[in-house]
Amino acid sequence: MKNYILGIMAILLLSVSCKDDKKEEPKTAIKELTILEKVANAHGFENWKTISHIKYTFNVDRDSSHFERTWLWEPKTNNIVLTTREDTVRYNRMSMDSTIMKTDGGFINDKFWLLGPFQLVWDQNNFTYEHEATSDAPISKEAMQKLTIVYGSEGGYTPGDAYDFYFGKDYRIKEWVFRKGNQEEPSMITSWEDYKNLNGLHIAGMHKMPDSNFMLYFTGIEVK
Repeated sequence: MKNYILGIMAILLLSVSCKDDKKEEPKTAIKELTILEKVANAHGFENWKTISHIKYTFNVDRDSSHFERTWLWEPKTNNIVLTTREDTVRYNRMSMDSTIMKTDGGFINDKFWLLGPFQLVWDQNNFTYEHEATSDAPISKEAMQKLTIVYGSEGGYTPGDAYDFYFGKDYRIKEWVFRKGNQEEPSMITSWEDYKNLNGLHIAGMHKMPDSNFMLYFTGIEVK
């Protein structure tokens, strides 16, 4: 009987030892997100991989003038369709020639306004950046976080340009400043407002310039 009890105790001790060994197994380290990823994810970047179709009309109102053009983009194939009142242009960004460069420059511009937070991840190898925990936003004068990116002096349609993004604790962009050629003085300051949740993408539908009747906005947005 004594030997039987000792055997049972040995089995229990072995079992406890095995459980303790399992507890001591190293855990996989959780990757800390960069400030670029935090801002992008706050706008739904993690859902971008599921998107196969995005369509939108880019509008600009200034004084009594109105400008618009409509884009259909299939990101998985890079097929683009531009529709204006005068024409329809189709092309693929993987096989462009010099005749389509001006059209594609318009696409890049309009896409940056629509999906600027995602460009922080897509373009991160093409710019340097600096993050400030507290800075006064240019329109509201509220204390916000500030992220400044400066594109390299070569490559792209507008090399050397700089952008200052302003956002709160939720990392959702509220205002931004565009500085052409990284000049000190702002070239343009606008709000980011009228956010919409479209299949997990959080898109600002309206951008207004302070003390001006300038409005840049998006209509007919489709995300599939």
